Amino acid sequence: MTEQPTAPLTPVLSRTWDSDRSWSLEAYKAKDGYRGLHAALAMSPDEVIALVKDSGLRGRGGAGFPTGMKWGFIPQNDGKPHYLVVNADESEPGTCKDIPLMMAAPHQLVEGVIIAAYAIRASTAFIYVRGEVVHVYRRLLAAVREAYDAGYLGRNVLGSGVDVDIVVHAGAGAYICGEETALLDSLEGYRGQPRLRPPFPAIAGLYSAPTVINNVESISTVPVVVLNGADWFKSMGTEKSAGMTLYSLSGHVERPGQYEAPLGVTLRQLLEMSGGVRAGHELKFWTPGGSSTPLLTAEHLDVPLDYEGVGAAGSMLGTKALQVFDETTCVLRCVLRWTEFYAHESCGKCTPCREGTYWLVQSLRKLEAGEGAEEDLARLLDLCDNILGRSFCALGDGATSPITSSLKYFRDEYVAHFTSGGCPFDPVASTVFAGALAR
Repeated sequence: MTEQPTAPLTPVLSRTWDSDRSWSLEAYKAKDGYRGLHAALAMSPDEVIALVKDSGLRGRGGAGFPTGMKWGFIPQNDGKPHYLVVNADESEPGTCKDIPLMMAAPHQLVEGVIIAAYAIRASTAFIYVRGEVVHVYRRLLAAVREAYDAGYLGRNVLGSGVDVDIVVHAGAGAYICGEETALLDSLEGYRGQPRLRPPFPAIAGLYSAPTVINNVESISTVPVVVLNGADWFKSMGTEKSAGMTLYSLSGHVERPGQYEAPLGVTLRQLLEMSGGVRAGHELKFWTPGGSSTPLLTAEHLDVPLDYEGVGAAGSMLGTKALQVFDETTCVLRCVLRWTEFYAHESCGKCTPCREGTYWLVQSLRKLEAGEGAEEDLARLLDLCDNILGRSFCALGDGATSPITSSLKYFRDEYVAHFTSGGCPFDPVASTVFAGALAR
């Protein structure tokens, strides 16, 4: 392995996290809080959109779609109300960046919401928070109240003539509501299920009006982009993946947590910063963007963690949820747990996902119990092929990713389960198998 210098951390979104009562308006303003809003209000809405476009800011929710371009899709002078919706329904297994951000610096999000609403000419914005995280919901409500009291929200924001209201909405706790159109249905009071597109939300979104839907981190990045400029933002990251981002490092590492670094940093560099894989063990596999992204292995330690680099390696950057697993982990058992989650969270709207994820679980359970055979692996891949690209939304596609990638890199481990009669990583089962073989 070649040694590489450790990439510098870039505390931008996390710059206030170590402040006393970092969630308060006072702490946020002490570190340039709401200066970006003042700068934005001195510009026209179109100038703000152009600036965000020029910065190269891409959506931090998974797809990496250019944020400014998404804002530019909203039709103007159409006589309809416009809405901004922030997707704070962080549900992807392994993903844990938005909740810490909202807990430690809720005003970073609130300021971004006001600027984005001004840019797309929306007078009402919604923050859709996962219902289980009541502590985050309460903290956001408190930050919104502070912003109203300070004149940053409500009618005639800072004397600009602009009106912006924020509604913090607690969802009912469904993974499918992380899909943007299912989120809109849930926000309208319906069962959260994906909508058929077109029409896209930019034309007919919330209440059939033009709507922009952005992730928490995407919107939280907007104030620093407006305050410091596009060139400053592009000075970090890579040519096509500009800026800094929050990498969520979890699993078998010495110091798991949030690491804010430029896009393009490698897992090797992040492991150097976090103390490495836990003592006495070595990396086996990892996810670059949560459980719905294809697995990578130790051979991918030096892959640049940007949208292009991870894509070229056969996976997706997604939410930058870096789950690290060492050699003690049974990859089949891990994949089974993820697949059980997707089967449970399927909304049931489409047959490939509703039926396909059920049968994926049955096949994986059979294999994990040591009751499978070689033809079960072929059947498993055939099931994945019938789900991939055929489900109504990306949930079905995501459910297949850990299965197909784990079979690509760890097929021998799958085979070992049915040749040894059970999981070779289970110490109790291994002893039983050894005794049975001896008899």
